[in-house]
Order: sequence, then structure tokens, then C-alpha cells
Amino acid sequence: MNLSEGQNYYDQIQEASDFLRPHLIGEIPIGLVLGTGLASVEKEIESSWSVSYKEIPHFPESTVEGHTGRLIVGLWDGVPIIALAGRFHYYEGYSTKELTFPIRVLRALGVEKIFLSNASGSTNAQIEAGDLVVVKDHINLHPENPLRGQNDNRLGIRFPDMLRAYDPELRKLAMDCANALGLDLKQGVYVGLQGPNLETPAEYKFINIIGGDLVGMSTVPEVIAAVHSGMSVFCISVVSNKCYPIEGLSETTIEEVLDVVNASSSRMISLVRAMLKKI
Repeated sequence: MNLSEGQNYYDQIQEASDFLRPHLIGEIPIGLVLGTGLASVEKEIESSWSVSYKEIPHFPESTVEGHTGRLIVGLWDGVPIIALAGRFHYYEGYSTKELTFPIRVLRALGVEKIFLSNASGSTNAQIEAGDLVVVKDHINLHPENPLRGQNDNRLGIRFPDMLRAYDPELRKLAMDCANALGLDLKQGVYVGLQGPNLETPAEYKFINIIGGDLVGMSTVPEVIAAVHSGMSVFCISVVSNKCYPIEGLSETTIEEVLDVVNASSSRMISLVRAMLKKI
């Protein structure tokens, strides 16, 4: 994918959505980004059609372990959805405009609400590894913004307001569903960094000082693009490792991260399933 050549960004979005639209099953107002923590949902979707990202015009290709790189159209417990099995990251070499291209395509296909999942480190002493946290706000420390450059009013307004970037009604629904399921669900502020290295102790301390409860390498550009395009956003994070207080830090491996996330994924899936049934 190279957005600097050939068609403009809007036309590329239309070409990708035109490729996908014949395979939709009526109107599908809900999109899922199956990032770390929800990857196993792919097995539960009654798929009517799926396609590799490689086959979709202008889509990036996922290069990260655990991200299968497929778009799925189908039913999850009878609810029609479009699911992105795998996301893209700035550290893979993509611009933020490129890595949010799939979000734009979902919107062009009629998606109104988008559910995002991720794994994160905790920079709040009260949030433990394995906890589920609903993201209520974010702090953007990425070096690039997906809205940078000339604005196309067909995609959204020049200066979108981020006051309610994470939909308050969806967050309340999540808390209500968690209570009904007996799940311990927290809320917190997510800080987005570019990665791929994990943070230094000084950076963890800085994130805590500025009000961050969670730290990760994704999601924030997607949320900005989704809000710009007029979608309602819900985001849930599974805490893969504890990064604060500093005195308790130990080295973290990707294998340890995935083990914690996989152990917590069933609770995350139960919560999202309950939410979808009520929407």
C-alpha cells in the first residue's frame, strides 16, 4: 500500500469498500477489531465470507505474531458483524494514515459502532496483570496523527472534538454487563506510544505522573480516525504485565504477555458478547 502514488486516499477507500460490499449480509452497523485479547473470537464467528487482507485493494499486510490478517463477515451469536482479525501498528513501518485505512473502509461500509481490543501494560498500582480495563480516555504520544495533511470533508471535519471519543453509553453498558456476569471490570486512561520496544522505568514513571493507567502501541490512531469519521467507539484492554510501581519491575517477554492475555481472553469475549446482544 502506498498512499502517495496513484489514487487519492478517498478513492482508495471507495475501491476497497466496493470490493467488499457485495459480500455483506445486509446492513452491518457493528465492527470489531480483534486485536490482542479477542483473536480467538474469529473461531466463534459464523462466517458467511472471509478474505485475506492481501486480497483487499490497498489494505496493509499484518506482520505481527497473533494477527491473522483476515476480514470476516458473519454472525456472532446471531449479531451481524464485520471483524478485522488483526490490526496494524506504527512500528511495522506504516504511517498512521495507512494503519487506519481499514477503519475508514468499515465506515464506508456502514459501520456505526466499532469495538476495539488490545493488550496493555499497567502504570496504575491498583491495576494488576490479567485485569480487564475499559478505556475511558487516551493520551496520544504517537509521533504522527492520522488526520495530518489536507482534510477531505467527505471523510470528516477538519477539527473533530475528542471530548467523548470513547462512547459513554457503551462504557456504561459494559459496566452493567460486567456486573451481571460477575466480572471485575475497571476503567482507565490509555497512553499510546509508537513501540516496538517496551518502555524504560523512567517512561513508566512519566506515564503514571501524567495520568496514564495503561500503556500500549496501538489503538489511539484508530480511535482518532473512527471519531473523525463519525463512529461510536468502545475499547477494552487486557492488562498483560504490571509496569508500576517501578520497584516491582522485572523483564517482560512476548511469550509472557501472550500467556496472560490468553488466560484472560475468555472473560473479555463473554463481556463483548453480552454487550452485542443488548445493542
